[in-house]
Order: sequence, then C-alpha cells, then structure tokens
Amino acid sequence: MQKVRGNDKMAADHNEKMINKSLMEVQKRDGRMQKYSRKKITEALFQAVEQLDLDYAIEDLKLIAYEVETQIMNKKWKILDTKAIDLLVLEILASSHYRDLAEGYIQRREEKEKERETRRDVNAMIKSLLDKEKSIVNENANKDSKVFNTQRDLTAGIVGKALGLKMLPAHVANAHEKGEIHYHDLDYTPYAPMSNCCLIDFKHMFEEGFQIGNAEVDSPKSIQTAAAQTAQIIANVASSQYGGCSFDRIDEVLAPYASLNYQKHLNTAETWIEREDRKQSFAEEKTKKDIYDAMQSLEYEINTLYTSQGQTPFTSLGFGLGSDWIEREIQKAILEVRINGLGKERRTAIFPKLIFTLKRGLNLQPEDPNYDLKQLALKCSTKRMYPDVLSYDKLVDITGSFKTPMGCRSFLQGWTDDKGEDVAAGRMNLGVVTLNIPRIAIESRGSQERFEALLEERLAVVKDALLFKARRVMEAEPANAPILYMHGAFGKRLSKTDKVSDLFLNKRATVSLGYIGLYEAAAQFFGSDWEKDTIAKSFTLSVMKKLKKHADIWGDESGIHVSVYSTPSESLTDRFCKLDTEKFGQIKDITDKGYYTNSFHYDVRKNPTPFEKIDFEKEYAKYTGGGFIHYCEYPKLQTNPKALEAVWDYAYERVGYLGTNTPIDHCYACSYDGDFKPTESGFKCPNCGNTDPETCDVVKRTCGYLGNPQKRPMVQGRHREIASRVKHLKGTD
Repeated sequence: MQKVRGNDKMAADHNEKMINKSLMEVQKRDGRMQKYSRKKITEALFQAVEQLDLDYAIEDLKLIAYEVETQIMNKKWKILDTKAIDLLVLEILASSHYRDLAEGYIQRREEKEKERETRRDVNAMIKSLLDKEKSIVNENANKDSKVFNTQRDLTAGIVGKALGLKMLPAHVANAHEKGEIHYHDLDYTPYAPMSNCCLIDFKHMFEEGFQIGNAEVDSPKSIQTAAAQTAQIIANVASSQYGGCSFDRIDEVLAPYASLNYQKHLNTAETWIEREDRKQSFAEEKTKKDIYDAMQSLEYEINTLYTSQGQTPFTSLGFGLGSDWIEREIQKAILEVRINGLGKERRTAIFPKLIFTLKRGLNLQPEDPNYDLKQLALKCSTKRMYPDVLSYDKLVDITGSFKTPMGCRSFLQGWTDDKGEDVAAGRMNLGVVTLNIPRIAIESRGSQERFEALLEERLAVVKDALLFKARRVMEAEPANAPILYMHGAFGKRLSKTDKVSDLFLNKRATVSLGYIGLYEAAAQFFGSDWEKDTIAKSFTLSVMKKLKKHADIWGDESGIHVSVYSTPSESLTDRFCKLDTEKFGQIKDITDKGYYTNSFHYDVRKNPTPFEKIDFEKEYAKYTGGGFIHYCEYPKLQTNPKALEAVWDYAYERVGYLGTNTPIDHCYACSYDGDFKPTESGFKCPNCGNTDPETCDVVKRTCGYLGNPQKRPMVQGRHREIASRVKHLKGTD
C-alpha cells in the first residue's frame, strides 16, 4: 500500500470537511449521536493491529480510513451509524487483501462486545467476588469484606449492578462502562429506587414521636433516651438509603431533653438538699454527668451499629452554634468523649464524623463567649483529626443558608417552605453522577476548542443520567422506606398512597453533577506545574462555571435542584485513572500517578503550605455549592494546637468547610505516635516495623470520612495518594 502523499492528504482533509457539513453526526450502538471523525476509524484500525500484533504503519491505516470515508460519501447514506461503518471497513479490507487486518478488526469488535456482556453478567461478577478481586472487596474502606453480612451485601450489590446496568439508558450505561462518566452506587440504584444522603429531621421526630418496625416511640423524656433514639433512627435511616446521614445542630436539638434531666435533678434537690445555694449546683453537676454519659453512649452505639449494607452508618454530627449552658455542655461532652477514645486502648473513633461550626461573635475570637469550646475543638482535632470545621458566614455565602453537610460533603442549598421559613432538616440528595474531566482533556489532543465540544457532548449524557436517577427515586412508594417517608426522617409525613415526589420537587431535593481530575485536565494543556499560571487557572474556573451553568438550567427544567458536587470518590480516583491508562497509556503527571486528584484540590505532591492551598482553592467552591471540602496537611500537631488555630482563622473568610489531615497513628507495641509508613500492602510503624492491626491504630482520610486501612484495605490508588502527601506547615509557630 502506498503512503498518503501531500496532495492525497489535502484531499482527505477537504473530504473530511465536506463530510462534516453533510453528515455531521454518527449514530452509536447505544443510540447516541456523535460528531463524525475519521480519526475514530483510524483508531479502530490501530486497535485491530494491536489485537494481532500486526506490522502496519500508521500512514497505512490513515489511508484505509480515507478510503472508507470516500465510500461513505459515494453511498450518500441518510443515516450514518457505527454498524454500517464497521461493515464498510471490513468490505474494504477484504477487497484490498488485508485479511489479517480484517481478522484483527473482527476480533477487536467481538472482544469489546464480550467485555460489555461480562460486565453485566451476574455469574461473571460473582466469580470476581469469590476470587476476591480487589476492585470489589476493597471498594469501600469502611466495609470489612471478611464478615458474613458484608459478603451478603457485596453479593447483592453485584446482582444490583448487573441489573442496574441493563435498566439504565443504553448510552448512559455505555458511558459509565467506558469510564467517561461514573453512575455512583450502581449496587443500589437504579435496581432499587433508593435515595442517597440526607439531613434527618430529628427535632420533628423527637417532638412528634415515630415508629420503627412494630414499636411506636414516644417523645424522649431525658437526654439519655434522646441519645438512644438517635442511634436507632440513624441505623434505620442508613438501612433505607445508601448514602450518609447527618444530625444538624445536635447541641441545640438535644438541649430540651437535657433540660428535662436538669428539672428532674432540681426536683430531687428540693426534696433532699436544704441549702438553697447547693440545689442548683447539684442539679447542674448531675445534668452534666447525664449529658456526658449520653454522648459517650451515642458514640459507642454508632460505632457498634451495622446496617443492612454491612457497614457502620456513615454519620456526621454538626454542632457549635448553641450558646446556653446546656448546649455548651453537649458540645463539650461530644468533644471530650472523642478525645478520650474508644475502649481500653482509647482508639480513635471512626464514626460519627464531627463537624464544629465557627462563627464570628460566638466562638472565633478570644473575647467570644464560646471561645473555650473552640480551644477544646482544636485539641480534639490535633489528637483525633475531627472535628472538621464550618465557617458560618462563608458557608451562608456559598450555599444560601447555614446547614451541616449530609454525610461527608454534600450540601443542600438554601430553601424556604410555603411559610417562608428556611428548611434544612428533612431534605435529601437523590444521587450523583461524576464526569471524567481528564479523559476529555486527553482526547482533546491539545485543542481547547475540541475540549469544549467534548465537554458539551459528555454533559448531555450526564444530564440524561441524572434525570434518570431522579425519576427512578420518584418511583418509590412511602411503604418502601417508612422511616424516611412516613415517620418523619424526611420531615413531612406521607401516607401510603402519597407520591414521594412531593418531598423532592420544587427544588426541595438535590441531585448532583460530580467531577474529578481538574488538576490533571489543566496539566494536559498547561503542564504539571500550572497552579501559579493565571491563564491555566482561568481555564479550570471556566470549566467549573460551565458545569454550574448547565446544572442550574437542568434544575430549572426538572424542578429538582441540580448541584455541582466535588465528588465523593474513594475508589473513583483509582477507577478513572486505571481505565484511562488502559486506553491512553502512561501519561506523565496524569495517568502515571495511579490516581486522579479529586475535584479542585491542589496537587498533593507539591508541598503547599495550608495558607497557599486555601488561597489557591478558595475560588472554586462557589461553583460547587452542592458539595465540597478543603483539606490541609500538617505534621504532628498535638503539642501545637495554635498552629491549627492559625489556619482555621485564616480559612474563616475564605473557605466554607475545612478538614484536618494530621498524623494520629499509634503503635501499642512501642508507643510510637505519628505517621505510619504506607506500603503497597498496608501501613507499618516507622519505629518498630509493626503491621499487626490488633496492636496498631492507623487512621487515615478516605474520601472525607476517616478509615482504618489496616483493618479495611483501601484501593491502591488511595494508598498511593496518601503515600504522595507531604505533611508540611510553615510560619504558624
């Protein structure tokens, strides 16, 4: 075969322009319409060459693609689809005596079809589970795949995924399998019309009572009972949805029930204590003890719960705004219980996630009345990594009102009911679909114009996926999840015949457009050290603005608030990168790391100070109000809480939600405190080499929550990401 000469190339380029005018789109096998590109034919031929390790020059393949294109023009098809193109390619290969290449082309096509069928075959997926394939058994760092109830859930999840892929629109399922998007939580949805995460309306449930199973539960008469009911509600809610759940303003909501304790103790004092000055002191001290015991009981209850998903409920407690003495005591008890640790060895509790609110005039500055509680929160964070902190004023600016995130980082937007009152508790998220932004950048081959076109194309698929996800949840019946729909967790109580959509529409619920790999996408265009390049940063911000613009439009069209969500991607950082490495090979600073950087985060390998990191990231969150968190990396901080306070104060006007990453690992064999060394197989004590999970307490961040990677192995991408983090803090002594 002759090489393509200059004139032939010019003719081919002109020919492609003509085709683009007359046949703008090709219908894919999954029904999608995609812009015609001769390069895709060349790529398919190249894959066929690789299939059988044949000896063809790339110019040979380009010429064959040109011949295919010429035939397409001559045939003047009204509808151009991939099947017709495949048949035409095979016809040309056969007539040109390239039978070996035709064989490779057929094998490539059959293999792709077989892979697609295998991914949806229940038996093949169960075999992967039985073979303990890491991508399945280690998908969730807080699920112990060795225990029976988790194994049962993983098996059910495999069936759910296989059936869910068949239920999805064909183009959505195809995009998910190829790694262009990620349809989150396929093991639960769309097979079941389950919702994602929520802010439970504990206040309403406590005041009005509720039902779990056959038991009707009355309003609690003490802080201890309220805490016990909290654990029961969390367990039931977590088993009725697949995402995290939060108790917003727990200090304020539980305070009335601690007041009942106080009144009871005051009545006792009236009977048994004669001196008036000692009666109140007695009642206060007894109430403080009750509060501490109740909060300690709640911590143990949550950490010993197992939901139907085979895991501890992903739970967050939001607090810090209460100002009277009982609300202060509840805050103090939550923090002191966490500082004291679990069990005889005083291990760090993994759940619940603690989220402390900073507010100017309440606890931010030394002259504020609750400043002492901020100091206790700092002590807790240096020792146990929690609490993370919310900056009250900045959060209101970003999301429209104040509220704790739902679970890890998912935020509701400000919303008012028919009475004009702001409502947060009782609202929910219906699910997330995440966009693989590095894939788009790689496929753009340096052309930002091509990037924009591909982004629009992929966003159209994401829209279909999100709206399908939302519509599927609306097919639930109240009786499917009574605790959510009928007994108050979602606020308004429905009857069995009501439509659950009444709780979702008018933007009461959210559904989220996620994204991953903003760093890698910019690195593809501007190089790996782009963070200080204003043009590069403008590019990344323009991507965020485009995502938010589309989300706002979709929300107005659907009646559900579509938010942009800085993705919860514990295993997705690994999955997208692995798929792109298979497709595009090792690309320096993009796929060669083994993971993608989540959301808008600064490249963890660059060793920024917390202040540099905050300043870099602060501009992104306003476009991602549906979910975000900023992290800062520190050395060991237990003897230097003032360093952490300096960062919290600096962050207050700049970011709405800040997490602390500091070494808190402990070796019971040699008493070492600090940062255990990450290895490919786990973590080990740098002092004595101990790797025994029973004598090590290793706690790391895994997608917003804490996790114990010694007992719950993480995906390899997360091991590598943690290994690449450099703890560094400057100028804060």
